[in-house]
Amino acid sequence: MTGQAEPPIRVMVVDDHPMWREGVARDLGEAGHEVVATTGEGRQAVRIAGAARPDVVVLDLQLPDISGVEVIRGLAAALPGVRVLMLSASGEQQSVLDAVKAGATGYLVKSAAPAEFLDAVRRTAAGEAVFTPGLAGLVLGEYRRLATAPEPAGEPGAPRLTDRETEVLRLVAKGLSYKQIAERLGLSHRTVQNHVQNTLGKLHLHNRVELTRYAIERGLS
Repeated sequence: MTGQAEPPIRVMVVDDHPMWREGVARDLGEAGHEVVATTGEGRQAVRIAGAARPDVVVLDLQLPDISGVEVIRGLAAALPGVRVLMLSASGEQQSVLDAVKAGATGYLVKSAAPAEFLDAVRRTAAGEAVFTPGLAGLVLGEYRRLATAPEPAGEPGAPRLTDRETEVLRLVAKGLSYKQIAERLGLSHRTVQNHVQNTLGKLHLHNRVELTRYAIERGLS
């Protein structure tokens, strides 16, 4: 702890169960985050996202009007760059994969402890891919299955990463957190974040999920 207060994370909560939605919003507020909007309908979430401008959307998979997957796609169009943390009662493989392929940054089941949920929100806001234990391997396995032949390393116009960026990318693909990567490489947490952000910029990618897929497709995992 440095003692320096970080700005509150702006969160929108989308869940059709009022008691659950209010409980999540209360936990977020008590943790010092700013709940900028709550709703129980997917279409309304998409409509208000542009004005609410959340950093993170905590989204249930099952909604009464449209699916969580449709909401993710709508949010991406309404507010490019927004990070979506699925918080669902379902841990079924296809549900997880559909959400991640649509653009969800992470996926947590509702049985997670409050501390685990709050940590997931913080990590999602920081750009990390966060999954309930056991689901990360599922996602990586699916990316491996879908992986195409890697492009030749020397292909003209291919992005050139530094040795350190490539090293960090390999560890990202293995599912390590920024903290774990920093400890393994003897770097600061901020330095690891900078390497990841630089790599995202060079590769024209948006988050760690896309970065992981890129690494796996090129045999870096």
